[in-house]
Amino acid sequence: MPLGCGCLFALGAATFPRLVLLFTWIFTPLVSRAFQSVFIVPLLGIIFLPFTTLMYVLVWSAPFGVTGWGWFWVGLGLLLDIGSYTSSAYSNRDRMSRGYRATA
Repeated sequence: MPLGCGCLFALGAATFPRLVLLFTWIFTPLVSRAFQSVFIVPLLGIIFLPFTTLMYVLVWSAPFGVTGWGWFWVGLGLLLDIGSYTSSAYSNRDRMSRGYRATA
């Protein structure tokens, strides 16, 4: 593997986690191994918690698995997902009119 592939993967995962997780699912067996060929859990992960699902898949493929520090990385992915949802809600707070008054 060329030297820059890991950096490109990390950059893609940080900016487009759903796309990277989908490509990981299609082109590698990592997602199937991590979820024992259950289809619905990774699909829900792509839709609702892409960072958490991607971290779980990457930690599962590591030699130590999802134990100890592995759960730290999965928790970090969960914090990234929560942060992305709350930051988008916070940035859109001024788009709604205050009080939901109907305009006449």
